[in-house]
Formats: sequence, C-alpha cells, structure tokens
Amino acid sequence: MSTRTLQWVNTPVLVEAILRYQQGRLPKSMRLWVEQLLEINTQVESPLLNHGRQS
Repeated sequence: MSTRTLQWVNTPVLVEAILRYQQGRLPKSMRLWVEQLLEINTQVESPLLNHGRQS
C-alpha cells in the first residue's frame, strides 16, 4: 500500500478545475491531477459537482 502525502489546495482553484474538468476544458496534465487528487474512477461517469438543489 502506498502512503499519500497531504496537499494544500486552494478551494476556488479546485472548484474551477472541477468545473473545467466536467466541461472537458482541462489540459491532460491538469485532468490527471484532478483525477488523482479526487481519486476519480474514470470508468464511472458521475458529476463531481451537483448544480441543482436536493430536497
């Protein structure tokens, strides 16, 4: 098992990266960074941010 190092990420920067990731507007290096940071399973399509309200 590999150990994970902690990373500090500015929230507005991360949110913008997530939005661009969902829109397909990130360069490959940034896309891979977001996938690694958020441990995204690229085999499953699900939204990262929910723009609607849940009741």
